[in-house]
Amino acid sequence: THIDLCREMTLIIAEELEHFEQVRVLLAQRGIRFGRQQPAAYGKELNKLVRSDEPDRAVDRLLIAGLIEARSCERFAVLRDHIEDSELRKFYGDLFQSEARHHMTYLKLARTFAPAESVTSRLRSLAIAESSILEQPGTLPRMHS
Repeated sequence: THIDLCREMTLIIAEELEHFEQVRVLLAQRGIRFGRQQPAAYGKELNKLVRSDEPDRAVDRLLIAGLIEARSCERFAVLRDHIEDSELRKFYGDLFQSEARHHMTYLKLARTFAPAESVTSRLRSLAIAESSILEQPGTLPRMHS
């Protein structure tokens, strides 16, 4: 059984839903209409890298989630450090901390499925592939996958 995985994922999901609600409220306060976005190619391309056999599949899915969180963390740090709006600066700072925590949690969970050296090696490989994906031009700017 993967009780730790279930517990950690439940906490991440709850926190992400809280962030979603915070964004919805901020948009409403600023008179910005909430709308559905087109899915970004980034996540889809990353998911093509997932190996099919277990436990490799679990490791890859967790590492890819960690990479997505790491990129979001970087973006929120840039926003936090360059925005004048104090409410948004605090919000992006809180998101930065949350995404960093999620990133570390995903890496820790991946190590429950495979030895640390194997996870580190696979993370390096996925990060190289991710850099190629990030170099591909997107149609719209994104803050999160």
